[in-house]
Amino acid sequence: MKLHRLELAGFGPFLERQSVDFDAFADDGIFLIAGRTGAGKSSVLDGVCFALYGSVPRYESGEKRLRSDHCGPEDPTEVTLEFTAEGSRWRVRRSPEYERPKKNGGGFTTQAPQALLEEFSSGTWTGVAARPRDVAARLDEILGLTQQQFLQVILLAQNRFARFLLARNDERQALLRTLFATRTYEDYERELESRRKDAERALAAEGDTARVLVDEGELLARESDLDGTTHGAMAAESTDAAAPPESVDAVRPLADRVVALVRAVERAEYRVDTLARARDGADDELAAATERERAAAALRAAQEQRLTARAALEALEARAERIAEMRAELALANAAEALRSSIENAGRAESAARRAADAERDALARCSALGEGSPTNASLRDREDELAATIAASDAALAAEGERTAIDASLRAARESEQAMLREMAELDERRRPVPALLAQLSERLTAVAGAARGAESARAVLADTERRRAAAHEAVALEASVRTAEREALERGTAVTTTAARLTALLQRRLDGAAGDLAAALVDGEPCPVCGAVDHPHPAPVSDDPVGDDEIAAAEAEKDAAIDADRAAALAWRAARDAHALIAVRAGGDDVATLDAAVESAAAALSRAEADVSAAEALTAEHAELSALAEAAALEHARLTEALAEVRQRVALDEQRATTAATIVDAARGEFATVAERRADAVGRRDAVRALAEARAELALRTQVLADARADRDARLAASTFDDPSAVEAALRDPAARARLDDAVREHESAARAAKERLLELELALVDAPDELVDLDGPARAVAVAREAFTSAISALAAATGVAERLRDLTQRADAATEGITALADRHAVIARLANTVAGRAPNTHRMTLETFVLAAELEEIVGAANLRLAEMSSGRYRLQHSDALAARGAASGLGLEIMDAFTGQARPPQSLSGGESFLASLALALGLAEIVTARAGGLRLDTLFIDEGFGSLDDDTLDLAMRTLDELRQGGRTVGVISHVASMKEQVPAQLLVEATPQGPSVIRQQSTVAV
Repeated sequence: MKLHRLELAGFGPFLERQSVDFDAFADDGIFLIAGRTGAGKSSVLDGVCFALYGSVPRYESGEKRLRSDHCGPEDPTEVTLEFTAEGSRWRVRRSPEYERPKKNGGGFTTQAPQALLEEFSSGTWTGVAARPRDVAARLDEILGLTQQQFLQVILLAQNRFARFLLARNDERQALLRTLFATRTYEDYERELESRRKDAERALAAEGDTARVLVDEGELLARESDLDGTTHGAMAAESTDAAAPPESVDAVRPLADRVVALVRAVERAEYRVDTLARARDGADDELAAATERERAAAALRAAQEQRLTARAALEALEARAERIAEMRAELALANAAEALRSSIENAGRAESAARRAADAERDALARCSALGEGSPTNASLRDREDELAATIAASDAALAAEGERTAIDASLRAARESEQAMLREMAELDERRRPVPALLAQLSERLTAVAGAARGAESARAVLADTERRRAAAHEAVALEASVRTAEREALERGTAVTTTAARLTALLQRRLDGAAGDLAAALVDGEPCPVCGAVDHPHPAPVSDDPVGDDEIAAAEAEKDAAIDADRAAALAWRAARDAHALIAVRAGGDDVATLDAAVESAAAALSRAEADVSAAEALTAEHAELSALAEAAALEHARLTEALAEVRQRVALDEQRATTAATIVDAARGEFATVAERRADAVGRRDAVRALAEARAELALRTQVLADARADRDARLAASTFDDPSAVEAALRDPAARARLDDAVREHESAARAAKERLLELELALVDAPDELVDLDGPARAVAVAREAFTSAISALAAATGVAERLRDLTQRADAATEGITALADRHAVIARLANTVAGRAPNTHRMTLETFVLAAELEEIVGAANLRLAEMSSGRYRLQHSDALAARGAASGLGLEIMDAFTGQARPPQSLSGGESFLASLALALGLAEIVTARAGGLRLDTLFIDEGFGSLDDDTLDLAMRTLDELRQGGRTVGVISHVASMKEQVPAQLLVEATPQGPSVIRQQSTVAV
């Protein structure tokens, strides 16, 4: 696994986005994360851990302060990490939970944690997982390390460095369990312990069950008198049952007691057979007694029914006289019902005749009150026709009267309209009078401003040209600075060419000067000189103290070539700037900026004056058009008013003629009344009174004739009936409900009397030999009670005996089975208990090591072996770690102890006895050894990046050098090691650094510098 890039935004002490390029440190191999205390060095590693696992170790037990306190409400919090694992490049981005402003409305809302995992494939990033849960699951597959393993093998976090070395046995076991996932062995131990307890409980339960079953069976046999003898074996067993189980087993084995229970079961079964035969005899006796009781009860019931039938018949015969009276009443009511309609018709006719006579008198009184007198029927018809003619004439006059009112209203309106039109025409003539003079004045003013539009166009063109020239002048001023800058750059580049050329010349001269020394260095005694040919070389030229190599010459030549290229480019840029400035100066016309500014102001003022003249001309034109339109509209309105006035005057004359005609008709129709309506109302009242009198006389004649006919019919029907007069008929009449009741009563009496006689006859025949006195039932009932009691007692005894037998048989069978199972359970318990105790570290385990501790001890020995390879070098062979399985004091857990073997004394020491520096070296060696073993257990995962968050401040200079050499070895194979420290000497030894600095405003920033080691 290799880390490439880390980005932090709004995380810990970092507000703005900070980037760390780990690849930049790849050539250095080791880099230092430095900074003042509290600046945020450890927060860099916190960001790595949060990106991969979603949490930070030092915040696990407290408040999760991942979001920077410097963040504003809108600032994001995000960590992005790029790394390589499984041959692929990955990028994970995480955001923690924090409060942010709501998008809609006020207040804050909780931003849920977010995560995104991407894979770099085919040149682009492709999303793999987008939810925190999915990202965590995918990273588990990719990394192959839990968070605890990661912190122990890749990120050795602050305050955890020496924890493993100085931990107690149980603390070290907890950490190793997490790293090597050995909780399975603890599960084995727990499962075996559970099985041991289960086997122990099963054995105890089975023994208890067997003894309880036997005790219960013996108690049941004694209570049921099935033990065979009062002072025999069961009595002894009773005494044993009260004693503890051990004494019972010593006096008498369980098997013998079970045999005694079997004999008790046989006696119980014999008792059940005997009681069953007794129950059958009691059952037969109860059936016979019950049959005798049933026969006596049936005879008694028949006797009681005969007495009841006789009493019912006597009661019916006592009501015979009343039934006869009801039968006669029903016959008279039926006869009177036939005369009901004729009597009721005569009564209704009399009432109608009286009402008709009253109506005729009222109508006659009304006519007399109106002055119509007491006319005959013939004169009534003539008078009604005369009044109808008067009403018709009044209706015609009323129409003429209403029309006259409308005509008067129309005439007034027409006269008012005539006066209004005359006034409107006068006002219109007054307004039209000054219009011709105004139109003449406007025409003269329009002629004066006719050329204003052409002047405005000319002024606008002059202003645009002047502004273009001024803009060119400003641009020329701006280009002057560019020309000076380009000129200065060209001069500097020329100077650089001269300098580099001089440097190259000097190097070449030095090389020529040192050529003799180079030749002398190649001379060999006895071999000819390549210059003079001599084989003796008494005075060889000295070798130069500062030789010039080919690489230095090549570098100088390259520097000169680069300076020439830069000089050429600077000259071209200077020429281009000069050309651009000249072109812009031509466009400005040679005038300066101040002159053109004044020209622009003058042209703008001229344009403003011309545009004012144009606006005035447009306003005069609009005013002339509007006044002309008003004059034309006034002329049209005057013509319309003249025509309308003629029409109104014609309507006034016509309305006056119609009003005169209507007045003549109304006066003739009114007569002596004030209005036509009053005369019509009087005529209508008289006509209605005459008509009502005629109708009342006709109704009276009709009702008199109907009354005579009804009386004749009633009298004829009475004469043919048995009744003397109508009052006798009315006395005999009954309503339908009363007649129905009489009829039902008569019928019910006849039916009941007939049924009573038939029932009494049946009972007399059935009891012809039976006495009239009722049979006594007490004797048979007592016999049945005695027989039932005997039967119940027999059933109870049989049920009790059966229950005892079944219960005793069940207890005996279960006790026998339990006795057989105890031996097998005891053997199984012995095997399981020994294995569970051994695995749990109890006797016979003399080392008090659990199975999990035994496995972890083997892992610890490998870790110690890997750690000693580095500790021996860092301590110059003095110290060596060794695993200890010695028993801990006071029964504490054992098997995972660590000791320090001191080669100077030959004695083992506890890790706590080491000094601060020695403790650091031992912790570092142990941590690196642990990392190697955990990595091997994780499937051989390659770790290309390692972090150590520790101060190194407790080491002296020599020891620090040893530690640095150890860390330097870790670089082999392309590994990158990051160390957090503020020790000044480490800053000198590690040139590649990641500087974390707190700004004066509060948030921290990260600066990165790398230097390739030579």
